[in-house]
Amino acid sequence: MGAPEPGEHVQSHSGELLYWVTFDTPQYDSDGCGPYRKAQIWSRYLRAESDLAS
Repeated sequence: MGAPEPGEHVQSHSGELLYWVTFDTPQYDSDGCGPYRKAQIWSRYLRAESDLAS
């Protein structure tokens, strides 16, 4: 959805980036809150599609 942003949270890793992602279908979080259509995700939680195929 745009350029990644530097992570400025106290728990972010040095140089970690944050990405906005849009979900194919609305999602709920682990507490059952939602539905969310997009979210800001820390780079440590993202994997390339090619990594998922292995």
